[in-house]
Amino acid sequence: MRLKDIQDIFHKELGAIYGKEEIDSFFFILIETYYAVTRMQLALRPDYKVANYDAILGALSLLKKEQPIQYILGNMEFYGLPFKVNNHVLIPRPETEELVEWVLKQAMGKQQAVNNYNILDIGTGSGCIAVSLAKSLPKAKIYALDISKEALKIAEQNAKLNDVAIEFIEADILDTETLSPDFKNLKFDIIVSNPPYVREREKAFMRPNVIDNEPHLALFVKDEKPLLFYEVITQFSLGNLKDKGLLFFEINEYLGNDMIQLLKRHNFNNIKLKQDIFKKDRMIKGEKTNE
Repeated sequence: MRLKDIQDIFHKELGAIYGKEEIDSFFFILIETYYAVTRMQLALRPDYKVANYDAILGALSLLKKEQPIQYILGNMEFYGLPFKVNNHVLIPRPETEELVEWVLKQAMGKQQAVNNYNILDIGTGSGCIAVSLAKSLPKAKIYALDISKEALKIAEQNAKLNDVAIEFIEADILDTETLSPDFKNLKFDIIVSNPPYVREREKAFMRPNVIDNEPHLALFVKDEKPLLFYEVITQFSLGNLKDKGLLFFEINEYLGNDMIQLLKRHNFNNIKLKQDIFKKDRMIKGEKTNE
């Protein structure tokens, strides 16, 4: 069968669900993965034929069920690095790459970053933040915490895949009793977190491919306590950040002002709310200063 014919099938089968450009994106990603044929190569050889098309049509059937293509392939790129993903972890977003970039700029501006720097990623999921930081800061000591045993398995694979050393911790940040005494006594230069921040009432605005596939544990918080994780992590940071240590969060775009007030209440200084490339309030930073 010609690849062009398969492309036509993709548009026919998926046209009611996705836009034309998105369907083409799926198709070109899949032919490069399964047949090592790029978009340009197909344009130069429009009659290119393949004998075995079971895999790509199998992927098509999963796309019709609105499974994310990242889960279908089991891998993706984040911050220029390869990552394994499955339905036990959130699919890393471009906004989180912006958070990583911000953390790195701040870290590299301090001399300790090239010597003895401690960084903690809370709610690591796939490990995308921790691994990306470890790759760019090879002399820093990186810790990554998550409540999910299955997520940590993926994060550990991603650390190995990218040849970085990370200390992974299985614990519930909402229950400090699950933290070991040794860990409780550690002091960090940076704590970063992309915790659950989508309110239950916002589900109605989300696509089925997210709702039906990505782990709700990592996505949603109760409407009445939208800042639950931020409050707990900020409290934890008061005792576990060094003086002048930095706290970074990815946040709900609608709760930027609430986050500013939360950090102010806990006496963080030099607070900065930052927008993502889509002009949405997406990240916030505060500095701990011992009185």
